[in-house]
Amino acid sequence: MPELVLELNGRTWTLDASRSYTLGRDPQGDLVIDDARVSWRHATISWGGRSWVIEDHGSTNGTYVQGQRIHQMEIGPGSAVHLGNATDGPRLNLSGAAAGAYSAQAAAQQAAQHAPQAHQAAAQAPQAPAQQPPPQQQWQQQAPQAHQAAAQVPQAQVPQQQWQQQAPAHQAPAAHIPHQQAPGGGGGPAGAPPVHGDRSPTTFHQFALGRVMRIGRALENELVVSDLQVSRHHAEFHVTPDGRFEIRDLGSHNGTYVNGQPLAKSGSALLGPNDIVGVGHSTFRLVGDRLEEFVDTGEVSFSARHLTVTVDGGKQILKDVSFGVPEKSLVAVIGPSGSGKSTLLKALTGYRPANQGDVLYDNRNLYKQFAELRQRIGLVPQDDILHKELTVRTALKYAAKLRFPGDTAEAERAARIDEVLRELKLDIHKDKKITSLSGGQRKRVSVALELLTKPSLIFLDEPTSGLDPGMDRDVMQLLRGLADDGRTVLVVTHSVAELALCDKLLVMAPGGSVAYFGPPEEALNFFGYETWADVFSAFENYRDYDWAGRWKGSQHYQMYAADLDAVAPQSVHMPPAQQMRPPKPQGWGSQLLTLIRRYLAVIASDKGFMALTVLLPAVLGTVATLIPAPHGLGFGPTAARTNGDGATVLLITAVGACFAGAANSVRELIKERVIYERERATGLSRSAYLMSKVIVLGLVTVLQGAIIGGIGFGFNKAPEEGLLLGDSTRIELTLPIMALGFTSMMFGLIISALVKTAEKTMPLLVMFAIVQVVFTGCLFTLHGSAGVDQLSWLMPSRWAVAAAGTTASLNILFPNRDDPTDTDPLWDHELSQWFIDMGVLIGLGVICGVIVARLLRRHEPEVMRK
Repeated sequence: MPELVLELNGRTWTLDASRSYTLGRDPQGDLVIDDARVSWRHATISWGGRSWVIEDHGSTNGTYVQGQRIHQMEIGPGSAVHLGNATDGPRLNLSGAAAGAYSAQAAAQQAAQHAPQAHQAAAQAPQAPAQQPPPQQQWQQQAPQAHQAAAQVPQAQVPQQQWQQQAPAHQAPAAHIPHQQAPGGGGGPAGAPPVHGDRSPTTFHQFALGRVMRIGRALENELVVSDLQVSRHHAEFHVTPDGRFEIRDLGSHNGTYVNGQPLAKSGSALLGPNDIVGVGHSTFRLVGDRLEEFVDTGEVSFSARHLTVTVDGGKQILKDVSFGVPEKSLVAVIGPSGSGKSTLLKALTGYRPANQGDVLYDNRNLYKQFAELRQRIGLVPQDDILHKELTVRTALKYAAKLRFPGDTAEAERAARIDEVLRELKLDIHKDKKITSLSGGQRKRVSVALELLTKPSLIFLDEPTSGLDPGMDRDVMQLLRGLADDGRTVLVVTHSVAELALCDKLLVMAPGGSVAYFGPPEEALNFFGYETWADVFSAFENYRDYDWAGRWKGSQHYQMYAADLDAVAPQSVHMPPAQQMRPPKPQGWGSQLLTLIRRYLAVIASDKGFMALTVLLPAVLGTVATLIPAPHGLGFGPTAARTNGDGATVLLITAVGACFAGAANSVRELIKERVIYERERATGLSRSAYLMSKVIVLGLVTVLQGAIIGGIGFGFNKAPEEGLLLGDSTRIELTLPIMALGFTSMMFGLIISALVKTAEKTMPLLVMFAIVQVVFTGCLFTLHGSAGVDQLSWLMPSRWAVAAAGTTASLNILFPNRDDPTDTDPLWDHELSQWFIDMGVLIGLGVICGVIVARLLRRHEPEVMRK
């Protein structure tokens, strides 16, 4: 078993055949290679029994030998391996053992010492905030000065020259805004802005005439893209007979994009020299007969320019906000309530585009190319976006099933989930229910969900809300690590304790304008205060002060934002809705099946809910048997109480079905609203989501109706002969009760889609049940009452009791007290009337479904509403 020597950039490693070695950017790996094109855990080299073998672990940019991308290959002395790029990626030269070579362990230690300072900062982050507060006497001495400074804020801020003199000299970083662009740019056919700023292509591909170049995840493609967002056979480039280049989609799941706009599934488009083709995290551009590939590995710039949001009445809640985010940085956004932080977050993510201004993702207009760029942006809302009843692994499994293409194998999804869990140190908690985790750990799980698709830009809304200081620090250190690992992270927060971990700080002033943007360590000095409490008090006490004007007149503004403001603001002209609609990573049926399975798993994990699901209808059905009668009660001339008891039994069973059905669904949509909003932005089908609720809840509710009717009618004397099922009259009476439960469940979904908080559902549920009692027709005669009768036609209980009443001859059992000959036509003892009553009852449920689908639109990203 010979030793193998690896050489890279003057460093050497000697590999022992008795173990395997991992290559990648992970500081804990054996061979640490600090290059953005190299994945976190890129590949493994091990002795295969007869020779050394290198195995690629699904790296983003690939492993190459002699210009060919490989998955697994035998290597030996004299071989050369390129990582991340076939031509200029890090080159590993292999040779036999030589004297003086380092041992693998020593080399790994040396590599860790040569790791970038960002990793060292991440490792040292826990010690950074460990500072003891000053003694109490010190605080008491400083307090009067702080109050005095707050009282003098207008006078202290008026002389602009004085503020500029106080601002410390600070050299703007070289990589501050590496993405200059002509006004209105964004990747359209005209203008041809750079695909990735001034960055060089990741790799080149020569285009031969008559050759088809197919792109996909499978190894048999000419262009292999190791990205789970890409289908196995995704798209293909080819040359038309007249010499023009064309891109053709091969029925991909996540879509193929030309200049940010999706191609029709299996559609094609001719390409010009300025056109950009997007496939997963890769973009391609034709330069002559050469295809340039740019792989989005996280080195992306992001900027907002002149963002202004106006609401009804012309009030501006976000005013001319401009700032640029450097690559691989952590940016915090703070400000008092009413400063527009949430509005800014929605504008930056495309959930609610600004009325004016641009959001540029590496020189590409996010609003105009949202369908493609949404795949590269992660968003972690303030509320958890996972079902807490599931285990960590199960929740991520269903999320991966919905987000990855339909041709992704189970093993591929599982491998990606395990990789993310290890990266976030959640692998030890993977089999625990999310409800059993601490607040900080739950936030990590939400971040893990977003990391599944390897986003380059991650937004977080109040991730430390409700956490204690220790967990606050843990979460911020997690975000610092994500940025150091090659992602750009922007966090909206109220916590100011860990701002030192951030690269840049954006401070919003009341009214939605920028009060400061720059390094966090210079912010307090900029405002002239010693604590953030004083700054926020000044914001509150001097709400009419021109904080934005003061910021734009400062030296910090010249260093960090003036170049962005030099570009004139642009009005947002959105593409047609058809162009903005992103493809769905899964087919409608596949999404529906996944959602049903997930929903059943959530229900099955809640033992209390399952017990209540059975107990509630059993109790409601039993109530109908408690009506006193010496010889039994029910329907027909042999019952002891013929006239009153039949109507009373129908009333109780109908109201029980109404209450049970509506109670099942009245909280379903409101409790999952945040989850739905996020999943909808990643390609979830609205109709598939709604149908999963209707099918599962409908099944549960129908079974509950069967229990209510089976008990309620089973212990009462029933009519001897029905209209539909002959002598099976108890079943015939139960069918309307089951249908009533289903329609009531649909009414409950309407309530759940309308309300803004879960607390408002219970009063509306009680009101709904009471209204149904009134309009059953069992308390007073509805037929012939002008207005009241017509209003009752909108009530499901009216039609359910009517359908059961046709079977029970309710016109005879419960006649009109004033005029027994004046019968209710909805209760006529005829089979046709039974079908009419049942048809209207089910039709009301269908109408409710349409209404719910329309209401769900309000909780979707605005750019996706159709």
